[in-house]
Amino acid sequence: MNQGLTIKLYGFALFVLSVLLLTGCTEEPKNQLERVQQQGYIKVYTRISPTTMYVGEEGFSGFEYDLVKLFADELGVRVQIVTENDIAKILREVANGRADFAAAGLTVTQQREEYLRFGPPYQEITSKLIYKQGNDRPRDFSQVDKNLTVVANSSHSEQLLKAQQDYPELSWTERSDLTPQDLLDGVLEGTIDYTIVDSNELQLARQVQPELAVAFSVSEPEQLAWAFPKDTDNSLYIKAIEFFSKIRGDGTLAYLTERYYGHLSKFDYVGNREFLRAIESKLDKYRPYFYEAAAGDLDWRLLAAMGYQESHWEPHARSPTGVRGLMMLTLNTAKQLGVKNRLDAEQSILGGADYLRLVKKKIPDRIEEPDRTWFALAAYNVGYGHLEDARRLAEADGANPDKWLDVKEYLPLLRQKKWYSRTRYGYARGDEPVKYVNNIRMYYQVLKQVAEPKAGGSELVDPETESMQEDEIGTNNQASENILGTDQEPAEEATEN
Repeated sequence: MNQGLTIKLYGFALFVLSVLLLTGCTEEPKNQLERVQQQGYIKVYTRISPTTMYVGEEGFSGFEYDLVKLFADELGVRVQIVTENDIAKILREVANGRADFAAAGLTVTQQREEYLRFGPPYQEITSKLIYKQGNDRPRDFSQVDKNLTVVANSSHSEQLLKAQQDYPELSWTERSDLTPQDLLDGVLEGTIDYTIVDSNELQLARQVQPELAVAFSVSEPEQLAWAFPKDTDNSLYIKAIEFFSKIRGDGTLAYLTERYYGHLSKFDYVGNREFLRAIESKLDKYRPYFYEAAAGDLDWRLLAAMGYQESHWEPHARSPTGVRGLMMLTLNTAKQLGVKNRLDAEQSILGGADYLRLVKKKIPDRIEEPDRTWFALAAYNVGYGHLEDARRLAEADGANPDKWLDVKEYLPLLRQKKWYSRTRYGYARGDEPVKYVNNIRMYYQVLKQVAEPKAGGSELVDPETESMQEDEIGTNNQASENILGTDQEPAEEATEN
């Protein structure tokens, strides 16, 4: 073979190879999962709501939002968030394949399952008929004879259609321009007599709106789940099933649920009202001291929540065990911290903050927020030694000693001889620190809704969420516009991983 022919054949081989490479690079993805991974993001519809996604002090947050971010991390892609409060539009966009799925606190219903496919359930709720405390309470739909308004195309409108078969006179109004929170506000303002909301939304709202009262349950327990298009391509859907199986198995789902709802115990109307009145009448007097004590490493509202739990912000408070003052310091602790007068509000608050810092330093560095703070609060209440005993019991029993979700189950066992006899520090009223932490978390969440953070202060942030926000800085302008109510969809990198 002559040299010229060899060169021509070599050149032709290179040409064929380059064509094959180009063809391979431009090959269309075979299924939805491959398309998502090739484009580098998933497109998700959600609603702006305290139970789904919202923009807080730390940026994007919310139970649904965190779940979606974890799923995106599992796939190795970013997230394109599209916010829409019109439920009908959300369902239509997903059904028509213009979104990968919806994570919007959607109830699984028979009607929706006709044109959508739902992933594994992640939360159970019930629907509640709501009225304003002090008004006449309806016992069933036969007594609902005034303005009943619900979100249009919601599961609640489906429930009302079913109820109308038994109560033919039942009537209601549907609004697509109002959110569940708007409807709850309307009930309190008197522009709406009744509405229906999911129990998880009500739990969060009643923290700052305790006059919202439950007339009766509208539904049996129902499941919330992500909604996917109902087509033959189930590649992404299967991945979602695997994802939820994983986070159920490793405790991540339980951890997220505890993080967002763990502080919500049985509703106490009197206690909530008393706390809100104290915020109005007392907090401003002590706010400068909480600011000072928080310095740059604590959230002043967390300290204020501690102070309310300890003494209801009463500087002369006294307990039968000898602790005194607004932050209820023992005499020995006060001396250790240089507090000369426990009844002086400023000294007590500064001392309480310093003591919290001392306790927090003892918590192992590997424990992340917010568990680190919950452990420190428990130790502040019951003593670090007893906290460590509970953590050892948890570890010996196969639970996670670094998660408050697990350890709070073992603290109450320190009352029982068969358990405390196995510990270093012995008997303790271990149920009290659990209630203590739970109450402070509840007060703290209320204060975060009604009081501004201290400029330059440190807020209590989950480091995983915080790292998410750092990646999103400078990329959410369009997403923020959409959140504020425009119809424009955000750019593909509006919410980045």
